[in-house]
Parts: sequence; structure tokens; C-alpha cells
Amino acid sequence: MIRIDFKNTLTYKLSRIFVNQIFDFVETLGIMGIQFVNSLKYIFKLDFRLSQIIKSGSMFAFDSLPITLTIVGMTTIIITMQVAPELVKQGGGKYIGMLIAMVMIRELANVMAGFAIISMIGSSYASEVATMKVTDQIDAMRILKVDPIRYIFVPRLIAGFVMMPQVFLITSFFGLICGWVTTMLTTHGVSTLSYIESIWEGLELRDIFVALLKASVFGFSIVLVSLCCGIMANGGAKGVGTATTKAVVWSFITIAIIDYLFALIFYF
Repeated sequence: MIRIDFKNTLTYKLSRIFVNQIFDFVETLGIMGIQFVNSLKYIFKLDFRLSQIIKSGSMFAFDSLPITLTIVGMTTIIITMQVAPELVKQGGGKYIGMLIAMVMIRELANVMAGFAIISMIGSSYASEVATMKVTDQIDAMRILKVDPIRYIFVPRLIAGFVMMPQVFLITSFFGLICGWVTTMLTTHGVSTLSYIESIWEGLELRDIFVALLKASVFGFSIVLVSLCCGIMANGGAKGVGTATTKAVVWSFITIAIIDYLFALIFYF
């Protein structure tokens, strides 16, 4: 009679991994809620240093701008190369600018910029705070009567909320320019004036306002998830690596969920 040890089967191991990930995500959500409320207390009382916000904002926006523009620009070029010639063949050349603008403003600029910032800034925040946690610097701050939430969380959260819309505006404009250049190089019969007119016909002020609000929520969420994953770290150097990985993964998931909710609320 063959006896199968269920705990050694691949099914059991995969199930355990899946369940552990769910519990880990729920725990992270709980920590995020607590730290979010604690941070709002300081924000509403205006109890923060402007110099720290400026420093965090510079890192969040300007330091990440080159890679953000590269990702958004290349993605726009690839989409335009495939879509623009086909639209011209079907007699829809006058809709190229409209299509690129809608894709860029509603989705592409925010999501691609968010992914770039998660990879560069979010992971950096998570590893920085995780290192402070495993080396007992967080505990030392509490002993010295310095609240880590006020010192670490609040300036970065405000910087993310304020600077992400600026990143969105810059990347959107850059993406539209990339779309225009690609259209001019890959199609015939589509003028610059036609491209610009198509953009204005397809866009509404509502789209821009919704995109700016989404950008602010993205920026705030990326920072909050990254810092919470960092402050939950334990176990030395391995814990720092685990916290950084979790921050990137959970940030991607958070961005996807928020993006879905915005689409459901404003465009469904």
C-alpha cells in the first residue's frame, strides 16, 4: 500500500504559499490603515518640516523623471507605430491624436509613471526604512521621543501626493510629442494640425482632472505601501530584501486595484 505524505506534495506547498501571501497582504493592509491614520493626524495639524518635503519631492519626481520619460516615451512610440498606419489605411487618420491622447491621459502616463516610480523610488524607500528597522534605528528614534511616523512617513507621503501629478503632466506632454513624431514618420496624409485638432476633440477637462486626482492617489499609495513594508521588516539583511520585494509587488497590485476603481467610478 502506497502512503502519500500530503504535506510533501506540490499541491500542498503551492496552497501554503498562496494562503501565506493572502495573510501577508491582509496584514500589510492593516498596517497601512494604522499608519495612514497616524500620518493624517500630523498632516491635519501641519506638524511637519517643509525642508523634508522638498527633499523627498526632489527624489520622488526629478530623480525618477529620466527613467519615467523613457518608459512612457518608448511605450507611446510602440503603440503609435502599430496603430497609426492601420488607422490611416482604414481612413481614420484624423483620429490618431484622439486615440493617443485618450490612452495617454486616461491610463498610460499614470500607470507607466507609477510603475517606474515603484521600481526606483518605492523600492528605495522600502529598503531604507527596512534597514533602519533591522538595525534598531526605529527603536532608537522612539527612545529619543522622535515619532518615526512624523519623521519618516509624513514628508514622503505629502511629497508623493503633491509631486505625482507633476510627473503625470510632464510624462503626458512628452508622450503626446512622441506620438506626434512617430505619426509623422510612419504615416502619410496626417498633418501636425490634424493631430493637434484630434487631441482637443477627444479630450475633455474631466479626463485631465480625473487623471490628476488618480496621480495623487497613486503617489500617496506607492509611498504608503513601500514605507509600511519597510517598517514591517525583520530578520537582518534577508528581511531587508524581502521587504523591498514585497513593497514592489504590493505596490503594483495596489496601483492595479486603484486604477480599476477609478475606471469603474468615472468611466463605466
